[in-house]
Amino acid sequence: MLASWNDSPATRAIITFVQRVAGAGPGFVPAAERIATFDNDGTLWVERPMPPQFDFLLRTWAAEARNDPSLASRQPYKAIIEGDTAFFAGVLTQDPDVVSPLEQAVARSWKGTTPDEFDGQVRTFIATAKQPRFGVSYTDLVYRPMLELFDYLKANDFRVFVCSGGGRDFMRVFAEETWGIYKEDVIGSAADYEYIEGRIVRQDRMLGGLALGPGKPAHIYAHTGRLPLFAGGNADVDIDMLESATFALLINHDDQHREYAYTDGAKQSLAGANEMGWTVVNIKDDWSTVF
Repeated sequence: MLASWNDSPATRAIITFVQRVAGAGPGFVPAAERIATFDNDGTLWVERPMPPQFDFLLRTWAAEARNDPSLASRQPYKAIIEGDTAFFAGVLTQDPDVVSPLEQAVARSWKGTTPDEFDGQVRTFIATAKQPRFGVSYTDLVYRPMLELFDYLKANDFRVFVCSGGGRDFMRVFAEETWGIYKEDVIGSAADYEYIEGRIVRQDRMLGGLALGPGKPAHIYAHTGRLPLFAGGNADVDIDMLESATFALLINHDDQHREYAYTDGAKQSLAGANEMGWTVVNIKDDWSTVF
């Protein structure tokens, strides 16, 4: 079932763990407790040169700034106009001077809209935007080995969830057709909604804060009532989720030819993986096929 995985220590560690918790024996875990949670960007699909949702947001905000010049002096519009990519790096460190303007911009763009209106914008983006290096849709750059892992886990009665610091509603648009994951099994940073005059309407406040760092296990618990048995991530913002799981999988991007090679944003997690007992998946050696 893991056809795109090489016979490696990482692959064998996954199989050994799943067989132990799903089979009869001292390591058995009831099916209800077999929760598997995965980060999205860099864990399930390409996140370079920027996460796909960032591309979606930047295109939206650039268009708004063109239509309303008064926005040019405000962040994040100012950074977009000036090409200040360093500003957006503050998302990974959860810099409040970056996160707050981004939250305000998201609220400004979609407050008062319905889910159907937002979904339509995302579907247009997915259908038309091309990843700059590979020249294909972002949904064509989902990692095949991870989809096979989803199938393997589900075949062993795991419930698979995606938990990302990115937008829950953005991911839900393509979750079912791309990952085979129901919308309700997608967890992430999200706006609050209200039911007004027969419609679900988006509000200008967040629901439970960002699903980054300690926010990830908090969101997972709020959504499922459990912490994960199995978790997969690729970055320092996933450390808390990986620590909360019994089995942790860390994706290491080391294949410049088939994907990308980088460690920025993941140095702490990679440095501590052995000490924490996490299984590191090296794309170059552990995956026979990437996409």
